[in-house]
Amino acid sequence: MTGIGRRSVLTLGGGILAAGGARAQTVPRTARVLVGFAAGGPTDLVARLYAERLRPAYAPATLVENRAGASGRLAVEAVRMAEPDGATLLMTPASVMTLQPHIFPREARHDALTDFVPVCTLCDFGFGLAVPASHPARSFAELIAWMRTQGGEVPFGSPGAGSGPHFVGDMVGRAIGVRMNHVPYRGAAPAVQDALGGRIPVVVAVLSDVVPHHGQGLRVLAVSSRERLPRLPDVPTFAESGYPALTISEWMGLFLPARTPAPVVAGLHQAVLAAAQTPEVRQALDRLEFLPTIDGPEAFAARIRRERDTWAVVVRESGFRPET
Repeated sequence: MTGIGRRSVLTLGGGILAAGGARAQTVPRTARVLVGFAAGGPTDLVARLYAERLRPAYAPATLVENRAGASGRLAVEAVRMAEPDGATLLMTPASVMTLQPHIFPREARHDALTDFVPVCTLCDFGFGLAVPASHPARSFAELIAWMRTQGGEVPFGSPGAGSGPHFVGDMVGRAIGVRMNHVPYRGAAPAVQDALGGRIPVVVAVLSDVVPHHGQGLRVLAVSSRERLPRLPDVPTFAESGYPALTISEWMGLFLPARTPAPVVAGLHQAVLAAAQTPEVRQALDRLEFLPTIDGPEAFAARIRRERDTWAVVVRESGFRPET
């Protein structure tokens, strides 16, 4: 994970000036940011947050277009086939690029590094494990002890089969030596609702889906981030609980079609750097439990390679098959 470092800040002004002339010549006046999920969700919110601040620096008109469907792949395919002129951007969460190729190999025909230019990450986010407020466990250690008394598989809910939270829950079970039975839902909202109602004893979800309910029907027992959340200072990380391998974060990032000219890529990267330093962006991401992190093109590509390899092992060890 790479944050906005001092070097990036120091080179920001020069980078924008250097890219300005080429950008003005090659980027159309209107740019579209394609999002593979419905309006109002976290991915859409982050896309709109940044798009507003790309308009003066990258393209005079920067619009967000939702292409929901196929777990985000409709937008991926549209950008993959687009002209490499900087007018069509893809904004997507990590799982579409690093996890889906392993769980849907026939459907996910894209390659993040050959079909696209990874421009930069926009933010990082973690996962949380929560139980209903009525659950007897008041800590992660107590939950482990409770699970070991159940004598069988312990059900846990996630937003869907093949999702990041699904595999995080599977990793938790294997790390603590308890067999956990995955219960997939159609999105985070119904999974959280069943946990709030006590119909499922454990839920694993993106932090923004469970943190608002902490102390209000749910009890978050552990988070996958590297550090405790400022909003939940009493909730430990998995690493603090003795499970450093469960330190897991995902990103949201920007991509351009393969063969997009380097000056266009540089101009977009610098425009995002400028946007990420504004108080409005930082405050909005904080409300979503997201951390602004801007990995540039080289670091971003390296991160994709590393995480694709990591998820390949996780999926293989889970025994997951698309039909399951």
